[in-house]
Amino acid sequence: MVSPTSDVDTAGGEDTIPTPVKIIVAGGFGVGKTTLVGSVSEIPPLTTEELLTEASDGIDDLAGVERKTTTTVALDFGRITISPKHVLYLFGTPGQDRFWFMWDELARGAIGCVVLVDTRRLDNSFAAIDYFERRRIPFIVAVNVFDDAQQYGEDEIRAALAVPTHVPIVMCDARKRDSAKLTLIKLVKHAMSELPVG
Repeated sequence: MVSPTSDVDTAGGEDTIPTPVKIIVAGGFGVGKTTLVGSVSEIPPLTTEELLTEASDGIDDLAGVERKTTTTVALDFGRITISPKHVLYLFGTPGQDRFWFMWDELARGAIGCVVLVDTRRLDNSFAAIDYFERRRIPFIVAVNVFDDAQQYGEDEIRAALAVPTHVPIVMCDARKRDSAKLTLIKLVKHAMSELPVG
């Protein structure tokens, strides 16, 4: 989805068409992916949230997120302009195992991924981290700081998740636009640093 920046001559002047940059927001069930996309998007975000029903009993693990009443069944989509030259298109993945078949399509053309984690349920993060490591897609780990969650340092989280030292770990509040925006900027910088030289 990344294309070269181009200039278009309009009425004797030059307008820069921003380069579209595709970013994935991934993570386990209930970590805050929909919230992050919605908090930072400059357009009304497209969401595919559906009510949790009895059909998900025994399938979706609500441990630690007992108050959750909806779930993403396809994707979340938002957009944010971070500079006159770059517009980020955000695609939030569904978190449940049964929807992982969609990740390959969503990840195609992405420059990188924010893997959102909840320290109350770190075990739900391993699949997303493994997915992007195996496909060599640059990613950062963003710890969504929930109000009732115990706080841990970066080194503790890195050790618990076995995240390589070159992968940035950031703390964020998915509900707050500024925090989410800084997280996305960190990912873009990291992805650019991972580009091959020459």
